[in-house]
Amino acid sequence: MRTPKRRLAAIIGALVLAVALPGCGTGGGENSMTLMMDVGYLPKHAPFFAAVDRGFFAAEGIDLTIMPGSGSTNTVTSVETGRVDAGFADFGTTVINQGRGAAVKQINLLQARSAYAVVGLADSGIKDWDDLRGRTLATEGAGAMTAMWPLALSRLGLTDKDVNLVHASSGSKIPGLMAGQWDANLALYISDEPAIDALDREAVVLKWSDLGIDLYGNGIVVSDDKLRGDPDRVRRFNRAMQKGFLWSCAHPEEAAQDFQREVTGYEIPTIALAIREQCSLNWHADESVDEFGVMDDAGVGKVLDVAQQFLGLKPNSGLTPHDIYSNDFLEPLHRGVEIAAP
Repeated sequence: MRTPKRRLAAIIGALVLAVALPGCGTGGGENSMTLMMDVGYLPKHAPFFAAVDRGFFAAEGIDLTIMPGSGSTNTVTSVETGRVDAGFADFGTTVINQGRGAAVKQINLLQARSAYAVVGLADSGIKDWDDLRGRTLATEGAGAMTAMWPLALSRLGLTDKDVNLVHASSGSKIPGLMAGQWDANLALYISDEPAIDALDREAVVLKWSDLGIDLYGNGIVVSDDKLRGDPDRVRRFNRAMQKGFLWSCAHPEEAAQDFQREVTGYEIPTIALAIREQCSLNWHADESVDEFGVMDDAGVGKVLDVAQQFLGLKPNSGLTPHDIYSNDFLEPLHRGVEIAAP
């Protein structure tokens, strides 16, 4: 068994290596498509790899190549400029870019709930939100979570003087946490909890959704040009994506094996944990909403409000929900559906 120090080095190495990996699929033909992730490959991305490896895209006549990302902003830009056909990107970031003129839309909401969280170590003494007073949290210097932290503080009845916030690079947050440089991270728990698990440590996760901050997370972004020019391929892409994603949720260990064949540095239990965490975001908190991937004006309106208050979206941007999303390219699957691989 690898020691925690060697595992930490392996995880950091995997994150660096991920930027250079080509992804699975071959591409290049008239039926090819490219899909860019939000960041470099992480275990949370396993359902995408499984959807390709298990033949869901091939069944729709699509040869899909998965590419690593370097932040949702770059992913949205790559979609708009035609560098890639589709992207897996944060909803709020998509809205900000649309406010700046990006002609793209969210067309398949894979994360109906937010993954924002405070993530620490279970032996740190942090067990609940009340334990954050006087603590030091690390966050990346820019991004939606940092910008929205005052909203979380206000829900807790705290101010920025009650919790010390320090800035750290994405690659240093986990090592700094393990070394005791700070007490917890502002993080996407579907990324940080598996990373901590891989180091044989137990994480404590305080979800922002428990504070009532539960916005749309990541979804599939496609350019307006592609929606107009090739709507049939977009519909086939969505069918394959939905089936492959939900199949992975029902078969996390098998999907983990698919991911491990493409991306080294992670063990099967860690990848399976990330898949389960990812899949916990599939469905709306309102159980009466029984359609995977579907968005509505109310949910988009919440993101618009937060984007204007905290993320720099100009109030006079003129954006409406109609500009931001479309369900027209979905044949949504329902809760409890059983998916068989082709």
